[in-house]
This record gives sequence, C-alpha cells and structure tokens, in this order.
Amino acid sequence: MVDFIFMLTRQDQTIEDCLETFETIADVGLGHVGFKDIGVDRDTLLELNRRIKASGAVSYMEVVSTTPEDCLRSARNAVDIAVDRLLGGTEVPETLEILQGTGIEYLPFPGRPEGHPTKLGGSPEDVAADCRRFADLGCAGVDLLAYRATEADPLDLVRAARGAMAGYLVVAGSVDSPARIAALAEAGADAFTIGSAVFDGSFSPRARREAGSRSRPCAARRSRRTRPSRW
Repeated sequence: MVDFIFMLTRQDQTIEDCLETFETIADVGLGHVGFKDIGVDRDTLLELNRRIKASGAVSYMEVVSTTPEDCLRSARNAVDIAVDRLLGGTEVPETLEILQGTGIEYLPFPGRPEGHPTKLGGSPEDVAADCRRFADLGCAGVDLLAYRATEADPLDLVRAARGAMAGYLVVAGSVDSPARIAALAEAGADAFTIGSAVFDGSFSPRARREAGSRSRPCAARRSRRTRPSRW
C-alpha cells in the first residue's frame, strides 16, 4: 500500500480555482493534499493550506521554480504558509537552513530536474548518490520524478532510491494509470502524487469524454493524519 497525495495542480502549477475545488472534496477524507509554488498568489496558497490542514490532511507544497533564487524564495514562502512538507527543489543545504526549527519536512528532487514542466535527467546511480547525500544532510525523504525520466527506466530509479535510503519516497509526475501505481508500490515507493491526471480524466473514461470539465477524485477512506489515504 502507498499513500496517495492529491495535488490541486495541472501542467505543473496550482489550478486557479484551487479553493473552490478543494471545497468539493474536503469531506472525501483525503489524508494528503498538496499544491505547487506557482499558479496562484501567496494569499491564496495561505488560505488553501489553512483549509487543507483544517480538514485533517497533511499539506504539501512542491517547488517547481527553475532558478536557485526562486527555489529559495519558495522555501521561505513555505515557512510563511506553514505547510507540513516541502517537496522538490535542488538547493538542499540552503533550503534546510531556511526550514530549520519550523517542523517542516523537506523532500528534495534527486537526479537532474530540468525545465518546466519538469523532466528528470540522471542515472539510477546518480539518484542513489543524491538520496544518500540528502539523508546525511537530514532530509525526510525525496521527491522523485521517476516517470519524467529522460535517461533511465523509471522503476530502476525508484528501486535505486529505495535501496539508498530509509526516508519517505514520493514519486511525482505522470503517474497516470493504476498499472503505474501498482508498479511503484512493488518497487518500494511510499507515496505518489496525482494532479493533472485527475483533472484530465486519465483515470475516468467518462471524464476523458468531457475534457475540460472539473473532475472529482475518487473517495478514499479517512484515517489517522499520520497514516492518511492509501492506494
């Protein structure tokens, strides 16, 4: 079983109607809900994070900014917004310094993330080396863009990350089918994110026929905050 992190995102940015969309699913019982650091203004993210945490879910912000300066600015925003977990980014020592004493868990990108929407370069050996280094620095885990890989088999990257660390292994990006979810679970992932695939209807033939309409995620059972939605 793996945790399902529902991302209020599409095409690697937070959806404009994230507050309204969250209200439609707030009673479903999702245990992990997140958003990106771009797409809406900071005040909207503040309110969205407040609502997510009030629902009993763990909140996530994923950094997809592409410059070191913007990544560190997003880390500072994460502190102001008071998310539970910060995903992504590559400026690891600097980000950990920003987060020190806040209680926010940090899970950076291993490998070589590039561009927007983000692709991932790097071999399994590169990913494993990064995972070990991040663990030594004190990171809670990693945010692995396995299915965005350009130089390696996605599942080889997951297995490499799992073998290199004991932390929380999140796989993000292009998780768009039950088969991929099952493969991730077998390879050792702790969690996966889905955003665009929900809104684009990848898991619903009906939604695919109604492209462009808002999709609601499938119901997940409510559980304890530290052990939320499982797939």
